[in-house]
Amino acid sequence: MVDSTATAAVEHLGADGSAVPDAYYVRLDGGRFHSTLHSQGAWNDHEQHMAPASGLMVHELLRNHPRAEMVMSRINFEILGIIHGGEFEIQTRVLRPGRTIELLEATFTAQGRTAIRAQAWRLLSGDTADVSGPEHPGLPRPDGCPPAPMQSVWDGGFIRATEFRTIADRGPGNRTVWARPLHPLVLGEDVHPLARFVSIVDTANGVAVRQDPREYMFPNLDLTIHLFRQPHGEWTGLDTRVTFGAGGVGMTDTELFDEQGPVGRAAQILTVRKFPAAGG
Repeated sequence: MVDSTATAAVEHLGADGSAVPDAYYVRLDGGRFHSTLHSQGAWNDHEQHMAPASGLMVHELLRNHPRAEMVMSRINFEILGIIHGGEFEIQTRVLRPGRTIELLEATFTAQGRTAIRAQAWRLLSGDTADVSGPEHPGLPRPDGCPPAPMQSVWDGGFIRATEFRTIADRGPGNRTVWARPLHPLVLGEDVHPLARFVSIVDTANGVAVRQDPREYMFPNLDLTIHLFRQPHGEWTGLDTRVTFGAGGVGMTDTELFDEQGPVGRAAQILTVRKFPAAGG
C-alpha cells in the first residue's frame, strides 16, 4: 500500500523526478488509486489521459462484478470534467441485473467531483459460429509496421508510455495504427484482456489529427465502444477517421481490431476550438 499522505502533494507519482512505478496506476486500498506519470494527459500536465482511465474503469467493473459467462458488448464513457492526476476513487454497481442481459455502471471521482461516468451492457455469451459473418479483412501484423512518431505531435507521460506503429497514413484525420501499453495497468495486478484493450481506444482522437494540437484544441466529451467479439492479445488496432464540422463540433469514427481481425467500432464527439492568441 502507498502512504497517501506522503504522495498527496504530487499529482502523478514520479512527477517530482522520483522513480515512476512500473504501472499506470497504484491501488491504495479498495477502490482508491493514485495515478503515475505514465497516465499523464496530453493537454495539461496535471491531468490524466482518458485512455488508461477508461481501461481502469473496465478493470474495476470486471473485478467487482465477475460473471465469466457474460461479455461486454457496449461501453459508454461520459467525460464530465477534468480528470485530475493524483488520488481518485472508482465505484461500481449493477444498474440492471439479469440472467442474459445486464447493465453495469462505474464512476471515477477525483477532488470531490465525478470526472467520468461509464455504463456497460453485457450479454450472455453463446455459440453462434454457424451464423457468424460477414468476414472482414484484418490488419497487417504489428511487427511489420514502422514506429509512429506520436511524441512529435503530443506531450504527456501516457504517450511516452505507449508504443504506436503506423499501418496507413492517408492524410489529416485518416490514419490506421497499432498501439499497445508499455506498462501494466495496475501495479501488481493481473488485468483482463478487455481492460487492456480499452485502455488504448481513446487515443483514436490523437492518432489521426486533422489540425496541429498546438493551434487547435479538440478534446472528446465521450467515448462509446461497441464490440461484436471480445479482443485478445496485447495490441489494439485503430482505423480512424476524424471529421470537423463548421460549427465547432467534430467526431471520430474508428474500426477496432486485435491481431485476429476486427472486433467492433468506437466513436467520440469533439469540441473544436482554436487556442487563444498569446496575450489575448
